[in-house]
Amino acid sequence: MIERLSRKQKITMNWWKNPKYSDYDALICDGAVRSGKTLSMSVGFVFWACSVFDGASFALCGKTVTSLRRNVVVPLIPILREYGCTCLEKVSKNYIDITFLGKTNRFYLFGGKDEGSASLIQGMTLSGVFFDEAALMSRSFVEQALARCSVSGSKMWFNCNPDNPAHWFYNEWIKKADEKKALYLHFTMDDNPSLSESMKNRYKRLYSGAFYDRFVLGKWTASEGVVYPMFSREAHVYSGEIDCESYVISCDYGTVNPSSFGLWGLCGGVWHRLKEYYYSSKKEGVSRTDEEHYSALEELAGGKKISRVIVDPSAASFIECIRRHGKFRVVKADNDVITGIRQVSAALKQNRLKFHESCRDIFREFQLYRWSEKAGTDAPVKENDHAMDDMRYFVTDMLASEKNDDFFAVSVSR
Repeated sequence: MIERLSRKQKITMNWWKNPKYSDYDALICDGAVRSGKTLSMSVGFVFWACSVFDGASFALCGKTVTSLRRNVVVPLIPILREYGCTCLEKVSKNYIDITFLGKTNRFYLFGGKDEGSASLIQGMTLSGVFFDEAALMSRSFVEQALARCSVSGSKMWFNCNPDNPAHWFYNEWIKKADEKKALYLHFTMDDNPSLSESMKNRYKRLYSGAFYDRFVLGKWTASEGVVYPMFSREAHVYSGEIDCESYVISCDYGTVNPSSFGLWGLCGGVWHRLKEYYYSSKKEGVSRTDEEHYSALEELAGGKKISRVIVDPSAASFIECIRRHGKFRVVKADNDVITGIRQVSAALKQNRLKFHESCRDIFREFQLYRWSEKAGTDAPVKENDHAMDDMRYFVTDMLASEKNDDFFAVSVSR
């Protein structure tokens, strides 16, 4: 069972039975990472649902069903069982039947990452909905899910880490909490009694710039300036030859735009960018075919045993070209830009990435890669971003998959 709760966590779990908040239809919790809002809110959501309803349907929503299971369901189920709940999960059908206090209700799992997700929940009748990381979901999905809460007494529960202050959720829900009859609670790391001072300091060291303001201070703030201010030649550039235990190649592919490939090697727990291939048809005046880029890929590999080639998911013809040759295992990269940038930032702060002094194009882009100054935009400028993209594909695919190390633990938004 949960042994210690902060004041805000207690409110989060029990607000629905406090006469002071009897007129509220929703709860909104935002703030820093690891501030204890997700676990206390998810436990409170189930207790509320099973105290008020019997035989009803509810929705647990995350950016994806996979992230929802990892961030919410996996830590939640053991706690519920300790409190006497019976939980029967149907993984193939994405729902959990939970029995508590003699009442059984069904909790459906949904991912709301894009506009097409709204159709998944359309037509349902819900008695309540829980949104984990609401700011990462599409507005159409959130609004469709809210429209499904048509049962008398239904309530909405939201949590998220801060984003750009022009974000629709900040403007439509947090700034209008009173108008929406929503209880708003802002969390900091100090609201999580299970988080030690040393762990708090570790998180403070991991982030910088807008990510520090958002994930450590819990502020809704705009991104500005260079995307990776933590990069420095003193900390991240090396010279000479090293022996590596495994090798990976990442590719950002372009025909009109430049193509950038990076050869990465793992040595001593650190991934080194050993060499790179960068070709701009505009600069050279001649376009290259898929086969010519593939020849460059083989030359970059240099006879090394490459465990995988991670490629821009939009480069269908080049992916097929690699597969046709049958020499390398090819995988499509995850192209979630903001999440990838956050993971690269953490990896740089942890000194998990090093770059050989010969990799001139990625050094040039580190200096030029900037956040857009367009009002309300939380995205980098689409220029000088090709080596940046191939690096991001690599980090997202390789470093974030190392589930047993510290990098993975801090890369998950909570």
